[in-house]
Amino acid sequence: MSASVTAAELPSVRRRIQAVLIASQILGGLGIAIGVALAAVLATDVSGTEALSGLASTAAVAGPALLAMPLAALMAARGRRSGLVLAYLVGALGAGVVVLGAVIDNFPLLLVGLVGFGAGSSANLAARFAAADLAEPDRRGRAIATVVWATTIGAVLGPNVAAPAGESVSGLGIPATAGPFVWAAGVFLAAAAMVALLLRPDPLLTARALAGPEESEEADGRSLKAGMRAVRASSRARLALVTVAVSHTAMVSIMSMTPVALSHHGAGIQLIGLVISGHIAGMYAFSPVMGWLSDRLGRLSVIGLAVGLLSAAALLAGTAGASHPQTAAGLFLLGLGWSAGLVSGSALLTDSVPQAARAAVQGLSDFTMNTAAGIGGLTAGLIVAKAGYGWLNAVGACLLLPMAALAVRGAVRRG
Repeated sequence: MSASVTAAELPSVRRRIQAVLIASQILGGLGIAIGVALAAVLATDVSGTEALSGLASTAAVAGPALLAMPLAALMAARGRRSGLVLAYLVGALGAGVVVLGAVIDNFPLLLVGLVGFGAGSSANLAARFAAADLAEPDRRGRAIATVVWATTIGAVLGPNVAAPAGESVSGLGIPATAGPFVWAAGVFLAAAAMVALLLRPDPLLTARALAGPEESEEADGRSLKAGMRAVRASSRARLALVTVAVSHTAMVSIMSMTPVALSHHGAGIQLIGLVISGHIAGMYAFSPVMGWLSDRLGRLSVIGLAVGLLSAAALLAGTAGASHPQTAAGLFLLGLGWSAGLVSGSALLTDSVPQAARAAVQGLSDFTMNTAAGIGGLTAGLIVAKAGYGWLNAVGACLLLPMAALAVRGAVRRG
């Protein structure tokens, strides 16, 4: 089916694929945000200690880290559709295991479920690259950003329906903090069904077919080993990997412990939900702006913007203390910085490697960013428990130094 797409049909195919990706992103964003809003609180309740609460975010990002490379191999071989469906199904299964772990008060089982639940975000991450498969090179940033933006609707709504989701299971013997994961499972299943039925033709397979027979037949060039070689061969690809990994790690580390910090200063679930909603709005709502800037001003300029925004976020949140508005402002900037880093880094990565190696390199990118963020989430809980939330933000700001150094070096070389 992919091979039958002609150049004349390509614009309508682009629009159809983008529409399906947008709709599935809305559902995927809703499923992820419903659960992540109270993941740290649920982990604290089940484990009985805040020192282990950071393991919730660690487990959630471990899911996409573990799934990234197998998912990349599957998509390289069979296209985007198979990989996206698998990720959503694993996410739904994981959400169900989270609920079971909460019901029987089993912390290790809860963490296993969070690993699977986090895999649902693999689909949302991979979808940004699916949007880039058929995009023109000078509009690639905007194509990525549009699909990232679509997550806004579900992601902003998610934390605010956490309370109703908790209330909906009150008579079923399920803890209120686990209720959101019941809803998340259903949402992930709906997203999987949508992609399976409607994401046709497959964007990656179509891009290869349009690139010519040599691209369609070069199987070795699509291997994970070839992807690693492609990254080693390009300094710009390495900068892109660092940008995406550092932006994601700083965001996950600070965001995951903010609900705990807010609760220390008297914030309730409703206020925590509003702060996280503002943060998620920063992550997704302005991504079209980041995509436009990335295409017009260049990837390196927007990477520099990401460093500035993330630094300002750490400063505001880390010095907020009991000031909830200042914490909210810091979390909003944290989301903006993440958006700038993810969009510009993803576009630069796609620009910097051959088409045949892109799926493998993109999988390596998601593996790297989620592995780093998992370590960050684990460390975040320990830092907050031992030194406080302010020190966590200071460490997050220090993570930006290598990213800034590589961006400056790349700009100097380019100049």
